[in-house]
Amino acid sequence: MSSSIGSIHELYHSLEIKDERPYVIRVIEDIKKRSLSYHTYQGLVLIVTFLSYATYHVTRKTSSIVKSALDPQTPTSPSLDLKSYPWQKNYLNLSNGNVTLLGANNGGWEPFNGSDGTAMLGYLDVAFLAVYAGGMFFSGHLGDRMNLRVFLTIGMIGTGFFTALFGMGYWFNIHNFYYYLIVQMLAGVFQSTGWPSVVAIVGNWFGKGGRGLIMGIWNAHTSVGNITGSLVASALLKYGWGWSMFVPGLMIGFFGLVVFFMLPVSPLSVGMHMGDEETDSPKKGFLAEPFMPLEAIAEHETLEEEKAVGFIEAWKIPGVANYALCLFFAKLVAYTFLYWLPFYISYTEIGGEYLSSETAGNLSTFFDLGGVVGGILAGFVSDKLDARAITAASFTYFTIPALYMYRSYGFINVYMNIGLMFIAGMFVNGPYALITTAVSADLGTHKSLKGNSRALATVTAIIDGTGSIGAAIGPLLTGYFSAISWDAVFTMLMTAALIAGLLLTKLVIDEIRAKIDGYRSPRGSRADVLV
Repeated sequence: MSSSIGSIHELYHSLEIKDERPYVIRVIEDIKKRSLSYHTYQGLVLIVTFLSYATYHVTRKTSSIVKSALDPQTPTSPSLDLKSYPWQKNYLNLSNGNVTLLGANNGGWEPFNGSDGTAMLGYLDVAFLAVYAGGMFFSGHLGDRMNLRVFLTIGMIGTGFFTALFGMGYWFNIHNFYYYLIVQMLAGVFQSTGWPSVVAIVGNWFGKGGRGLIMGIWNAHTSVGNITGSLVASALLKYGWGWSMFVPGLMIGFFGLVVFFMLPVSPLSVGMHMGDEETDSPKKGFLAEPFMPLEAIAEHETLEEEKAVGFIEAWKIPGVANYALCLFFAKLVAYTFLYWLPFYISYTEIGGEYLSSETAGNLSTFFDLGGVVGGILAGFVSDKLDARAITAASFTYFTIPALYMYRSYGFINVYMNIGLMFIAGMFVNGPYALITTAVSADLGTHKSLKGNSRALATVTAIIDGTGSIGAAIGPLLTGYFSAISWDAVFTMLMTAALIAGLLLTKLVIDEIRAKIDGYRSPRGSRADVLV
């Protein structure tokens, strides 16, 4: 026994394994003189990554709330409630029973309060998302080659800095469009580090079994972040729109430090391996005998020899292209709502009156609440059916009638608007959440990789990066189509949902065939159809 332990120690020294535990975990384990259990690590990973990505969406959502303060265009309507637009009371002409603006300066923020203000805000959105989408591909490539904890920390602090810098334009009285454009683009670069990193980290700690439900619940961070961003930005708007950007910037910066000091990126980084159920390992120094089993040493040697999967190789993984193109259209729909829903609510007569920007921002959170339910439901159903493609396609098809109902009947009253908005959010965000989490993690560990685990961030970046191109195009087109009519916008969104579903047709057929073959074969196991 002693000789075997001695040989283990020799292997440890020859491998020169570094102590990569985050500082807070290192202190806790050194004080306790024993390692944390595997399940404790899993819980910590879920909580920290949840809060991490939620703050990314807090900063992303604020711009949609600030829109109405930068460009408070007033709808032409005899039923306009002036109390809903207190900042515009000095700029209105009520002659002939109609409401019109007096002059170019309508109480907003130059240069966004002119006649082309809405288009300029659209340019900010598309610039941010275009850089975000392009940066996503590079971020995934870097993420598979760097310490993800450090990489994610840099991304969060950088995002916070540039989000706050955008808001500081309010106090510095900056009215140059290119200042806000450049700041938004730089924020997009740092934002692109988030998604590949958190999905790769969660994928490192959780196997495929039950991944859909776990990641469906975990993916609620997107909606929680959107809701928090809406509430925080709306509440601060009355103190000046700069606060609505500055405070969320501080929030993500703070949680970036939490990530650096607390987030374990993989089981191996803390001396464990996937599935280690040891809960009471004595701590005799990092990588003591019970802390890393002998088989994990062999695993570590294999990992050391692995090379990160290349960009082109990742595209060739079966199913990656299908889901990436599907997400292009699914995210086009989702991000149009993310960036334009509060604006749409503000300038749509609901129950015979127009709502204030603060009320519209708060009301838009019901779309995200529906998204929470949709993400969990899609993950649960896909696990039960063992059919990711069928689940994702079904949700995208149901999105079409949900959008039609919201546009056609959402104006009747506030309660009807909330109910239909919730349903639309459920079907819009369901497939989006499923594809960007469980599907990406499944594809990043596909059997064609022959056990190579260094593809998660790259595959995630390809899928979400392609989707983010659609996310950039959707808000841009909305800026133009909304000038024609909102009916045109919703027609665009329903068409995009239809195309998203059709792009999964081949994978849906493959899953159906696999199910049929499984039923015909009494001894057959579940088919490994890639989702």
